[in-house]
Amino acid sequence: MELEIVTVGTELLLGFTLDSNAADIARALAAVGARVTRRVTVGDDERAIRDAVAGSLRHTKLAVVTGGLGPTKDDVTKTAVARLFGAPLELDEAYLGALTRRFARFRRAPMPLSNRSQAEFPRGATRIPNARGTAPGLILQGPLGTAVLLPGVPAEMRQMLGDHVVPFIEGLMSREGHRGWPIRSHTLRTTGVTESGLADLLAGLEPGLEGVSLAYLPGWEGVDLRLTAQVADRGEGEGEGDGDGPLLRAAARIQDAIGERYYGPGEVDLAEVVLAGLRARGWRLAVAESCTGGMVGSRLTAIPGASDVFVGGIIAYANDSKARDLGVPPVVLAAEGAVSEVVALAMAEGVAKRFHTESAIAVTGVAGPSGGTPEKPVGTVVVAARALERSVVRTLHLPGSRQEVRSRSTQAALDLLRLLLARS
Repeated sequence: MELEIVTVGTELLLGFTLDSNAADIARALAAVGARVTRRVTVGDDERAIRDAVAGSLRHTKLAVVTGGLGPTKDDVTKTAVARLFGAPLELDEAYLGALTRRFARFRRAPMPLSNRSQAEFPRGATRIPNARGTAPGLILQGPLGTAVLLPGVPAEMRQMLGDHVVPFIEGLMSREGHRGWPIRSHTLRTTGVTESGLADLLAGLEPGLEGVSLAYLPGWEGVDLRLTAQVADRGEGEGEGDGDGPLLRAAARIQDAIGERYYGPGEVDLAEVVLAGLRARGWRLAVAESCTGGMVGSRLTAIPGASDVFVGGIIAYANDSKARDLGVPPVVLAAEGAVSEVVALAMAEGVAKRFHTESAIAVTGVAGPSGGTPEKPVGTVVVAARALERSVVRTLHLPGSRQEVRSRSTQAALDLLRLLLARS
């Protein structure tokens, strides 16, 4: 079954809001074998919405529309699509009463008059319950085809999509005799290697991936490798049947080719991998940060359960703090400078002693946009890792803005400890 997605919102056209809804809808429907052939974005204009939905229905007979179901004057999706289907809006007194009581119960205030419009529904439309908001979704069906309307609030949209819309579309596919060929994907996360470097490693491998396509998705954390395949059933794509589906076979071959640059599947965070490695050894971790200003600690504490491994850290931004709080000898700071391998190693040793931990991470660098020198230009960062009595250090030259340098430094520091653990 083919369909089109229409996202509504002037803020989407202007670039003030990223269109995450279309991506969520496309992924969810591809997973059950429905094929999205086009995505259209229009502003909060009734005629533009009507024309976009009409065009989508001409192409595929099925349109999923998100946005413009709220109570304000710029929310005109429901009106536009109702007129397209020739279905006048009618007030549902029972729903209006329930909405009024909901405001009184949860917000302890009278319902604004503008919310009354959310109790008006196109004649004959099927409603989609909204457990998280006040705007129900709608399904309109007629000679033009089927239009599914969902609110634009991402959390509301995702809940309705998973609980109601996907099952509805699966039912449509079954009734109309469409065989689902779900699109499955598997992601391999890498770090410390460029997109072109990965392409060189995998150049001879890609042609033999058994109908599995490979996409390179670079970001500041690293490069994700996304494997995608259209399969006859869910078991084949996910390897649930014999455990040897095409995606998993391709993933195994790629992992072998890229080696230690691979750190995990799916959306796993590198901090999670590091914590798991330390937890398996019964070790604890402390961090010493200068240019990252707490970003390493933030990444670690974002992982649930980090407290059984991560003890704490010191942000030693000034040289005085490096000497006083981490025990870096002032003579070393004066001779080598704060951004140096000997200082990074001393910071890692000092924070491990301070917190009595078996492992440590240290970061020091020049994040910019000023502060660089010919010898140590902006983007020069030194990361160190310590595990028991073994330490490693690495000097990096990182591109990007101040925030990008700091983010890449955080990732590099975590990765250095990961590699140290793997090689221990």
